[in-house]
Amino acid sequence: MNDLLAKIAECIEYGKINQACPYPPTMKGQEGADELTKQAIEEGVAPGDILTHGLMIGMEKVGVKFRENKVFVPQVLMSAKAMSAAMSHLKPFFSSGEAVRKGVFIIGTVEGDLHDIGKNLVAMMVEGNGYEVIDLGTDVKAEAFIEAAEKNPGSVIGLSALLTTTMANMEKIVQAIKEKNANLKVCIGGAPVNQVFCDKINADSYNADPQGVVEYLNSLAS
Repeated sequence: MNDLLAKIAECIEYGKINQACPYPPTMKGQEGADELTKQAIEEGVAPGDILTHGLMIGMEKVGVKFRENKVFVPQVLMSAKAMSAAMSHLKPFFSSGEAVRKGVFIIGTVEGDLHDIGKNLVAMMVEGNGYEVIDLGTDVKAEAFIEAAEKNPGSVIGLSALLTTTMANMEKIVQAIKEKNANLKVCIGGAPVNQVFCDKINADSYNADPQGVVEYLNSLAS
């Protein structure tokens, strides 16, 4: 079992989706995350173990490499696709309650901003690390974040912005969320955002990369 989970983790780390996928060249012709996850389930490996000891291990390695500039967006996207292929086999078990996620993360790009690459990377990384992700998309108003949080008690909200002009909307959204429920945790990120701005607008966490978001969520879940 351990060998099979290690292989799944390796497929996630290097972006090996399935046997038909030629990427990465060093794993061409080998079974990928899709086939190996299906095999693990058929052999009776618990879905939670596949997530914890397979997908999460691989995604954590990708996250650390991305932070250290050892891999870049295209490689992370391939890892995310491999993760999605594996998750397609696991999601029925989470939906039925047979397997449990670590928490709920609500994410969106703030009102007035249509950029989504950074948001998508964070969403993929967080999901691969055992959380249910509710992606509200781009140009999201405060009301949508608040409504989603009310439907998912105990969830954490993530706000993304790529433009300096939409940082003002990020501040307004944080204020609106905190006025509605001061206990809601809000983390922020994006190219123009930094810790000084995070402190200024009373957000709970600033992270410069997706792995930082995962580490913050893990700190809350522990």
